[in-house]
Amino acid sequence: MTEPSGSRSSPSGMLSADSISMSEEVRDYVFENSRRYHKYSEGRYHFPNDDAEQEREDMQHAMVMLMCDGKLHYAPLDNPQSVLDIGTGTGIWAIDMGDEYPEAEILGIDLSPIQPLWVPRNVQFLVDNIEEEWVQPERSLDYIHARQMAPTIRDWPRIIAEAYKALKPGGWLEIQDLKCVVQCDNDTMLENDHCALYAATLARALDGLDIHCIQSVESYPRWLREAGFIHVREVVLKAPIGTWSTDPHQAKIGLYNRNMIYDGLHGFSIRPFTHGLGWTPEEVEVYLVDVRKALLNSTAHIYLPFHSVYAQKPHDPGAKRSR
Repeated sequence: MTEPSGSRSSPSGMLSADSISMSEEVRDYVFENSRRYHKYSEGRYHFPNDDAEQEREDMQHAMVMLMCDGKLHYAPLDNPQSVLDIGTGTGIWAIDMGDEYPEAEILGIDLSPIQPLWVPRNVQFLVDNIEEEWVQPERSLDYIHARQMAPTIRDWPRIIAEAYKALKPGGWLEIQDLKCVVQCDNDTMLENDHCALYAATLARALDGLDIHCIQSVESYPRWLREAGFIHVREVVLKAPIGTWSTDPHQAKIGLYNRNMIYDGLHGFSIRPFTHGLGWTPEEVEVYLVDVRKALLNSTAHIYLPFHSVYAQKPHDPGAKRSR
């Protein structure tokens, strides 16, 4: 086992028994329907990791930062020293976090070794399957962050329990997700809205892969309380789809969001629909034609709910749980 990438050794140890550092042995990929996927723990993650997907992930980060007024987190952190980013993707959040907290050690983990080599000195990346048993030292982390992992994780209560053990007393866990449900607060969305039907179809495809993304987002607060966390808080925002808002800031968020979804449609769909619904690749391509048209031409005031749920591990393990 070699060290994680970066110029310092990791302060918090490896994450799971299957952790593999950024060496050549994991810089391998599999290809399916013209898209590139991770080789390590093959099949665990149903979305691509190729250049087009990396650009979409960075656009998503820009959209979330715009929506959250530049906040990297909502948890009230106080001089964190050890931070873990679950499902770091391109590593852009971890890198920004390293810049914002130069005294903290930031470790980003992912199944794909797609992160840049040149990063701040306090940022490192590791290839790891977070759904395997963690060997992270107990009480070693100040903050754990996970964004847009609802379409990925099958057993959230287990992940939350592992995070609880790995956090120091007083540490924070924050989970952020766009909920896979298109909503509208007025009568501008038709019953057969293609964007809304697409989101429902994607959620159904993930259900077929034993990933229940909508139920997960709705269950985060309860699962955190059941695991023993206190001070459970939830911030819910609206991510417009398109430029329909009369508020310039919201319209810009909507532009980013629409472009992010448009660019990601094939990657979002091709594996979940073929593996989870049994569609052929040709059926997926034909289906997405109308979805793309709807995204570009829709005048409906539609949006995706964005949930940020954060909670604290008690300073006193025997502290009463929040309700």
